[in-house]
Amino acid sequence: MVQIKAVFWGALVLLAGLWLIADPAALFPSGFFPLRGSMVQLTGVLAMGCMSLAMILALRPRWPERWLGGLDKMYRLHKWLGIGALVLSVTHWLWTQGPKWAVGFGLLERPVRGPRAPVDNMFHQLLLSQRGLAEDVGEWAFYAAVVLIVVALVRWIPYHIFYKTHRLLAAAYLVLAFHAVVLLEFGYWLTPLGLMMAVLLASGSVASVLVLLRRVGAQLKAEGRITYLRYYPELRVLEGEIDIPQGWPGHKAGQFAFVSGDPTDGPHPFTIASAWHPSQHRLTFVAKELGDFTSTLRDRRYVGEPVTVEGPYGCFTFDDDRPCQIWVGAGIGITPFIARMKEIALERQSAPDTYRPQEIHLFHPTADYSEEAIAKLQADAGAAGVQLHVLYDKRDGRLNGERIRAVVTGWREASIWFCGPSAFGRALRQDFARHGFDVSKRFHQELFEMR
Repeated sequence: MVQIKAVFWGALVLLAGLWLIADPAALFPSGFFPLRGSMVQLTGVLAMGCMSLAMILALRPRWPERWLGGLDKMYRLHKWLGIGALVLSVTHWLWTQGPKWAVGFGLLERPVRGPRAPVDNMFHQLLLSQRGLAEDVGEWAFYAAVVLIVVALVRWIPYHIFYKTHRLLAAAYLVLAFHAVVLLEFGYWLTPLGLMMAVLLASGSVASVLVLLRRVGAQLKAEGRITYLRYYPELRVLEGEIDIPQGWPGHKAGQFAFVSGDPTDGPHPFTIASAWHPSQHRLTFVAKELGDFTSTLRDRRYVGEPVTVEGPYGCFTFDDDRPCQIWVGAGIGITPFIARMKEIALERQSAPDTYRPQEIHLFHPTADYSEEAIAKLQADAGAAGVQLHVLYDKRDGRLNGERIRAVVTGWREASIWFCGPSAFGRALRQDFARHGFDVSKRFHQELFEMR
């Protein structure tokens, strides 16, 4: 989360600072309308900066994943950038339209404009000739972008509507990029701000075209087929296995992939619940009925169905050198820990004499209970040498930091790996922080919310 905040606020501060260097007179406006002109430029620069970065992250690039802590964190940043773009673009629009309304109501007097200075630069002349068009199409693209961003942010809007409409933001971005190129103060283009905006707008435009052409993650896709499906009614969970004969590069336990079957559904992220073995070339996924999309999976998926798998993504991979690890897999958050236990079991089998295990405690609090699923979990824990603690809410009560510390005596030297409801994760993080645990370095939480 620290990296996400640093990138988000750092980008805004950098762009604002470059704007101020390009236009230092904005600090001392000679009146309201000069102030309005400066604010229109500043809010436009910041809004397009947010949108450009959001478009770049929409490609799911691999290069920033490790630094930001995984694609789940990148998507959280993508969401923040979308919210920032929404707020800044509305502010930009209000600075543009508000004074016009005030003049119409007689609250402000329209400034008297003198003759324009002659323009000799051909490129400048071209931009000036496009101002009317850029203002008109930019206004309509702004309205469309606002609606599309709101659709993306409002969780009760069905997933299939979100998926089908979200790509249209790429088209709106291209129109807004044209709007920005034409209406950005011409003198800015010869400053560091101009260079930065050129890079952002060009990168965002390329990303938008790739999104519209459905080329996101194209190099990371492999074709497979569903070979097994098992539904657990007590848990409202669907377990599936996909055979991928070629093209899958392998993955680490804790990573996830995007799976798509019906083209109208689009790719959907699922944590991989199996270790990778090249000779078997199969992946297991577990999905709980939590929303309108996952609630219909068991009725629409079938054995033999061809699917596309894209990935792997994520940095929730249990990499540390701590003597003890504490795992908390709440509800369906147990999935990455299943994969890691299977991975450990394979490591123990392949090198029984050299394998040096960590002390691992897995806490699995759950509101739903299935004897069959728990038996499989116990078998995986036994094969991996993991100490399993299952807490059924109705029988055992809720899990908290105090109960974990009572069981794991070496918790001060451990690392904590959490996957489950974000509010529960925040509560555990705060609890351990109050007891002197270094949560900034040793509390790892998967933010598995892609919308």
